[in-house]
Amino acid sequence: MTESPGGSERVPSRDRRRFPGISSRAYEHPADRSALVALRKLSGFDTVFKTLSGLLPERSLRLMFLSDSVRVSDQQFAHLNDMLRDACYILDLEKVPPMYVNQDPSPNAMCIGLDEPIIVLTTGLVELLDEEEMRAVIGHEVGHALSGHAVYRTVLLFLTNLALKIAWIPLGNVAVMAIVTALREWFRKSELSADRAGLLVGQDLQASMRGLMKLAGGNHLHEMNVDAFLQQAEEYEAGGDLRDSVLKVLNMLPRSHPFTTVRAAELKKWSASRDYQRIMDGHYPRKEEDKDTSVSDSFRESAAHYAESVRTSKDPLMGLVRDIAGGAGDLGGKLRDTVFRGGSRPGGSGGANGTGGTDGPDAGGPEGPSGR
Repeated sequence: MTESPGGSERVPSRDRRRFPGISSRAYEHPADRSALVALRKLSGFDTVFKTLSGLLPERSLRLMFLSDSVRVSDQQFAHLNDMLRDACYILDLEKVPPMYVNQDPSPNAMCIGLDEPIIVLTTGLVELLDEEEMRAVIGHEVGHALSGHAVYRTVLLFLTNLALKIAWIPLGNVAVMAIVTALREWFRKSELSADRAGLLVGQDLQASMRGLMKLAGGNHLHEMNVDAFLQQAEEYEAGGDLRDSVLKVLNMLPRSHPFTTVRAAELKKWSASRDYQRIMDGHYPRKEEDKDTSVSDSFRESAAHYAESVRTSKDPLMGLVRDIAGGAGDLGGKLRDTVFRGGSRPGGSGGANGTGGTDGPDAGGPEGPSGR
């Protein structure tokens, strides 16, 4: 950090663009944004959560980190403190949230709190990342704070712990887990939003990519390659059949974060978008406009995003959804062909007419003869 020529204001240590008055809507993923706009518009929503704060162990969490972690400041982890101030300055977050380093070998970070957000970094993360990679992570957490995600993250942590404690009560556990599952689905989208905020703060796509690769494969950059890592995301989305698509969904349900390769691919795609370029050029939604935001417009944007995702997805299940939406004539045949990938079918020797061989142009499954 450096002192500004005009006085005591602290500004980023290298030339990075700042976004005065930026609204979190500028970087929020459409699904994340529509949910947040709807919640913000609910009459009495803040009152409900303030009441709920008396039931949640937020004070306990704050005391725990204060007593058993290291609070980042000018005297402790000063380089992290500079990055935190940088991130708040760039995203125009008025109050710098307290940040703690907690002894934990697993690389992780979180932003929690109901009344005020607090940021927690683990020692595993601090030791894993270099300065620019850490800058993107801290920007990620500041993005959570600016969006108000800390409130919902805290509720998710509380309900997850509650579900474990009442697991022996069948109906009670089912009810809580239904809410937890919904919150996890939202939170996975919020992680994509925060990744974007991290890029706006660090303004170094390669550093963001490196950080995500390290989260997946550890501190072995000399053994890893960004292009190959992104290719994994492409293979993950396009590979397999309907059975694999179902397994992908089941694997994702218990997770609070999207898979790392998917996060990297999503962030790279956004960095090449017109939306990102407009923000970097200084054209973005402002905080003072938040009160005039239309809930219906946000939902329409979210619906359009999902429709585009289905249209462009290479996942076999999404291909089936497109067939259903398009009124596919032989849906049963397409489902059967997709599941068995053009191979031998139960009770027969192959082809639809019982003569064996292939099924014409679609032989080898929905991906054509190449198998990819």
